[in-house]
Amino acid sequence: MILTKAQYDEIAQCLVSVPPTRQSLRKLKQRFPSQSQATLLSIFSQEYQKHIKRTHAKHHTSEAIESYYQRYLNGVAKNGAAPVLLDLANEVDYAPSLMARLILERFLQEHEETPPSKSVINSMLRDPSQIPDGVLANQVYQCIVNDCCYGPLVDCIKHAIGHEHEVMLRDMLLEKNLSFLDEDQLRAKGYDKTPDFILQVPVAVEGHIIHWIESKASFGDECSHHAYLHDQFWSYWNRDGSQSCSGWSGIPGLGDSSASASQSARIKGVGKHFLPGIFVKYVCR
Repeated sequence: MILTKAQYDEIAQCLVSVPPTRQSLRKLKQRFPSQSQATLLSIFSQEYQKHIKRTHAKHHTSEAIESYYQRYLNGVAKNGAAPVLLDLANEVDYAPSLMARLILERFLQEHEETPPSKSVINSMLRDPSQIPDGVLANQVYQCIVNDCCYGPLVDCIKHAIGHEHEVMLRDMLLEKNLSFLDEDQLRAKGYDKTPDFILQVPVAVEGHIIHWIESKASFGDECSHHAYLHDQFWSYWNRDGSQSCSGWSGIPGLGDSSASASQSARIKGVGKHFLPGIFVKYVCR
């Protein structure tokens, strides 16, 4: 399914005032029943991450951190089993996992002789049982499992989804008997930045010569396109070919309202969006 710009804007507008919780996602699914859960989650996550980037600084002032920490202490003193940190994060409109990190860092600064390292913090967030205070460990755990946009659990899910779709793309290439090199093979040859696959023999797709394919399992909005171009695609384009292709599978991307839907090479649900020098193809299951 390829979304029009109007459909995308309508969904994005509904996300302006909702917290990043699974309850909000269920409400969003009820509001847009024709859209897949994966599509809504990806849009939801990306829009919320944009919001967090805009408001991140105000939550990291010393005054804000101390205020959050005192409110946490007062809350757990009244009822340590209540989701104090999760409720606080939702109240101040900050991602639960990021709020958990703030409070954990502040707690360790108070109770440890030396400031905690980033690796120690990350390890405790991945496994809250390592946190030396049982109440705080439970509070952090509640934040991690209820955050659908940030945190170690979300990172694992994103990694698994990305790997799954790379495997799907590899299977498609093998099915078509196309000769290619994958990322591991390219790194072994000394490549630094690499696309997911470089075709050893370029192919033509809808009039475009394709040298490499990059799989992205996230929602392809305009902001993502520009970021991918800057961070990855232009370096591939300069090194590996002037007409290149980005393959997107699993989660549909943002297409123009006039984007056509067709079937090509037994790949269903294909839409297209053009960027300078890059041929982007959306592949939907």
